[in-house]
Amino acid sequence: MNRESQNIEWKEAWHDDYLRWVCGFANAQGGLIIIGKKDDGTPVGLANAKKLMEDLPNKIRDQLGVMVDVNLVDQDGHDLLEIRVEPYPNPISYKGAYYYRSGSTKQELKGAALDRFLLKKHGKTWDSMPDPRLKESDLAIGAIDTFRNKAVQSGRVEESVLRDSIPDLLDKLALRDGNHLNRATLLLFHPRPERLITGAYIKIGFFRNDADLLYQDEIAGPLSDQVDKALDLLTTKYMAAAISYKGVQRIETLPYPKDALREALLNAVIHKDYTSGNPVQISVYPDHLIFWNEGQLPLDWTIQNLMRKHPSRPYNPLIADVFFRMGMIEAWGRGIEKIHEACRNAGLKAPVIRDDMGGIWIEFSPINTDKTEMSEKMSEKMSEKMSEKIISRMRQFPQITAAELAKELEVTSRTIDREIAKLKNAGVVRRIGGLKGGHWEVQSDDGKR
Repeated sequence: MNRESQNIEWKEAWHDDYLRWVCGFANAQGGLIIIGKKDDGTPVGLANAKKLMEDLPNKIRDQLGVMVDVNLVDQDGHDLLEIRVEPYPNPISYKGAYYYRSGSTKQELKGAALDRFLLKKHGKTWDSMPDPRLKESDLAIGAIDTFRNKAVQSGRVEESVLRDSIPDLLDKLALRDGNHLNRATLLLFHPRPERLITGAYIKIGFFRNDADLLYQDEIAGPLSDQVDKALDLLTTKYMAAAISYKGVQRIETLPYPKDALREALLNAVIHKDYTSGNPVQISVYPDHLIFWNEGQLPLDWTIQNLMRKHPSRPYNPLIADVFFRMGMIEAWGRGIEKIHEACRNAGLKAPVIRDDMGGIWIEFSPINTDKTEMSEKMSEKMSEKMSEKIISRMRQFPQITAAELAKELEVTSRTIDREIAKLKNAGVVRRIGGLKGGHWEVQSDDGKR
């Protein structure tokens, strides 16, 4: 053993605190602890190696309930001990705490990470757990019919699914746990899942910069509808397409390939930690775009794993399975690969993916490398949208103030002041009277007030 790794740990001498390392290996993929080596790999030996070889198996069994192999080995004339730990199917704790070997570190599991670990050890996932609040009568028939039709069209279910009763269909999709429907059913087929699971929606915002939000939308409803509606909004309202012509044919090219955006959105929805209370967030800027979903990668995964296109189990596998049957995803673990492929085909550099702000962050840069041109186009489009909203509010409520506009439109006062100044300069609106008792006059479509 020439170096430490995810499954190998060197210790110069034995201390009972190292039972935490044994616990971490047992909860992960197993591993080897070598006693009698320095951190640099230099063997120093153990004076009490034979006694430890007799004592440690019993101590580890009594403290952890784990059986290990303890072997005496010789390296360069030094006695070393190898403690070989096998992975255990059930969760192992040490003095009431749970440890997990991830990479070359030992982590104590707490909070949501501990909940996920315990569920996994018992063969469960968060989305498979029952939700006693949910009844079949609560489900949206339209969402179920959408599933039936898309699943049949995808060829991934038999056509007989169109004739299945709702109870039979839910049983076939493993969306029932005993007498109760599970959380995946709620997210997939309830008309307003965000009412029962806080944050179960998608939020899109357009930012001039990090501190200046111009407008935003929230998309709720069954998850598959959220994906479709969010993608439509993203590619129509939030992006300015580049216009070109092939002969007389007009060609519109989005700044980001639609296939990559769809995969990033699906990835965020499937891997989201729905216990967080935070929505999937899409932040659109004039020169870049960010998808963010709360949640951690599986304990034995890193961003590097994803970048190497290794398949990973979805955070919410039942939701992923339904999306797969509907033809919305191809297979587990291919989302990142498909994003890279779509970007590559569009001449776009690969997005930046990182574990940040308690979640997974995917940042795209646009196809158009002229950031100044892109910024001008996007700024013009977002300014037009904001101006339309301001004019609409002024027509409905002539006495409305700039502060009230900022609050209603969920933007900064600076944004409202800037847009009103533009409208005034263009002669579209004017203020009659002061802040108190005054009102707005808006030019009509025929140019009259």
